[in-house]
This record gives sequence, structure tokens and C-alpha cells, in this order.
Amino acid sequence: MPKSTHSIFAALLLSLIVTACASSTVTPNGTAPVIQTVVVPTTPPCIALPVEPTPGPDAPSIFPPITDADHIRGPESATVAILDYSDFQDPRSGELAEATRQLFEENPNDVRLVSRLFPVYVVNDKATYAALAAEASAEQGKYWEMHDLLFARQADWINMSGEDFYQWVTAQAPALDMDADQFKSDLTREEIVAKVDRAWEDGAKLNLPGTPIILINGDIYQGPRDYASLNSVVQLLLLGNRQFTSCPNFTIDPKKQYIAALKTEKGDIVIELFADKAPATVNSFVFLARSGWYDNVTFHRVIPNVYAQTGDPSGSGKGNPGYYVITEITPSLTFNRPGMVAMVNSGPDTSGSQFFITYAPVAQYDGKFTIFGQVLTGMDALLALTPRDAQPGVNPPPGDTLIGVTIEEK
Repeated sequence: MPKSTHSIFAALLLSLIVTACASSTVTPNGTAPVIQTVVVPTTPPCIALPVEPTPGPDAPSIFPPITDADHIRGPESATVAILDYSDFQDPRSGELAEATRQLFEENPNDVRLVSRLFPVYVVNDKATYAALAAEASAEQGKYWEMHDLLFARQADWINMSGEDFYQWVTAQAPALDMDADQFKSDLTREEIVAKVDRAWEDGAKLNLPGTPIILINGDIYQGPRDYASLNSVVQLLLLGNRQFTSCPNFTIDPKKQYIAALKTEKGDIVIELFADKAPATVNSFVFLARSGWYDNVTFHRVIPNVYAQTGDPSGSGKGNPGYYVITEITPSLTFNRPGMVAMVNSGPDTSGSQFFITYAPVAQYDGKFTIFGQVLTGMDALLALTPRDAQPGVNPPPGDTLIGVTIEEK
């Protein structure tokens, strides 16, 4: 079934853990909403979500606050701060480093990376040596260059002896534009050695169970660590900056005709909106379209022969506009043919911004989702969309983009 859930940060983290092994079934399993008589509303027929703001980078945490003493990449004004305790010799830390590097490169103004070392020398024989190399590089402003190099080439040195590692890492200094003599000296300098010792001690005092440990805006993150899952968290946090704090005013005229033109990577899809049969839903859809909510949004779930789903700017399938619209069921509207357009929900009166368009008749959806339109032209573009069904812990193929939606009123 089309999927949607609250965009509350804590709920997302829980869902990523609990649903890691969930089925990707497309059969609806929610309770069918009560059939309602459609009445032209005089007040916004929706509910603004009374949720606490998503935590920011400065949210209180049991961990020490981020300071200038930390190794930081990204602006202080970033919405999302990802802090990790890592060990350069730990393969899982290396996988995380690659995922967070990609997140930073794609969101340089919105993501801030903070690296704290926890060299677990009792397990990894070169953890301390690698940490010394990173801190020695920091003395020349090259911490992140060495950080990335150690993780990227971990397979080259992970099985070396300590002496061979020393020879290997010192040979990397010139390629990183460092003074090789200073780097060698700093590797054994008392202050650097003491700093690495404190990194181990600080982690031990926090009872860190191992590496990597990830904090996102001060909260411990225990979900899947692959790029797609972490990107879902980041994009949901960024979505919080765009969500609305109240329901949209009712501005459409249910007696008029509304046509929505969806511009996609694969072509245009033209939809007739049922303003007379689902006025609350159409009013919200028109408001969101005219607000730019649907600009550059991924078709995040495309199930061949069933439906294509979009409308969540976070691309996670868990985002909403900050309010829920009532469910509007009209018995004469059914999923009896391809091209029916309906709102996603997670139960009665929980429609947000996500919608789906059917590829075939799906009678089992009747009475469960608000049908608010039908495709007039463009089924060929819909059929050309890339199949995609993102699951926690799995990197899905790139989705096609809904470039924008324009509304024509007649």
C-alpha cells in the first residue's frame, strides 16, 4: 500500500530500526476510514500537527557539546550536525565515513560533520598509530585530508605491522601537501600522544561500547548506517524547515474545474482534479503546488503494475507538510481503472502531501484512500518511471524527479 508516517525525528529513528526487515508488500493493511458526506468546507478541514520542533544541532545531549577543539567540517549554521566516535582501523567506521562524506558533499550548507576519535587499541593494533597520524596532520590543517585517506585506503594498511604502517603513513605526507619532517616529529610529540590518550579515556568514561557511535543533532542514532538511511534522516530534518505550522486557507471554488500539469523527467502528466468531490484534498494539493512544495521531488516508490508514489520533498516516504487533511471518500469514485490519483494516508484523516497514481485497477484500495483526480494524458510518462521501493538498509536506484506542478483553473 502507499506508505506514509509522521516526520517526527524520534519516530523516524524508531521506524528505521523496526522496519529494517519489514515486508515490501503493496497490499493495504490499514483500517478503512468511515465514509463521509462531502460538504464544501468553510474552514480549513485539516489538522496542524502539534509536534515538537525537530532537534537542532545545539539540542541538549548527554555527550560533550561541540566546541572548537573538535574536528569540524561544515558551517556552524548547518541544520544537521552528524558527530561520530570512530576508529580508523574499524571497517564499520570506514563505511560510515564514506556515507557521511557523501552526505556532506551533497548538502554542504546544511550538514556539519564532527569527528571524534575513539582508538580502541585493545582490539585494533594500529588504532593508536592511525589516530596519531590524524592528530599530527591536524597540526598542519590537514586533519580531514588524512581522515579521508586513512578510511579510503584502509584495506592497504589494515593488516600491516606497526613499523610498516609508520613507513606507509609518513610517505603520504607530501601528497597531502604537508611538511614531511614536521609530520614525523608530531607523530611522537608529547602533546599529540597525550591528546590521543585522552580521546581513548574520554570514550571509556562515556562507556562507549565500540565504534562507530553516531549522534545526529545530539541524539544517538541506532538505525541503519548506509547512505540511503542516513540521507532519509537528514532530508527529514531539513524538511522541518519547510513544513507549514497551520492549515492552508480554503481558496478553491468546488464549482470550477482544476487541471494539474505534472512535469517529470520522463514527460508531462496532466490530471483532472475532482474539486467537487474532494474539495479539502484538492484545496490542499493546489496550495502545495502553488507553494512550490512539489518542485524537484522524487518518485520515491514506483511499483510496476500497481502505482507510482511521490509528494514527499525528503524523498524518504515519511515526510508531510506539517498538517493532515481529512479523508474524503466518494462511493462513486473507485480504483476501477489505471490513472486514478489518490492521497496516501496511514489511517483515517491522515492525508498529507504524498499521492499515488495507479497503473491498473486496484479494487482492494476502494474506500481506503481519497481519490481526488484522474490522468487525462501522460500515462506513457508514468509507465516510463524507474521502478523503486526503498527499504531500510538498502541503497535504492535513483528515482525520477517530479520537476514541478502547475495548476490551471477554469
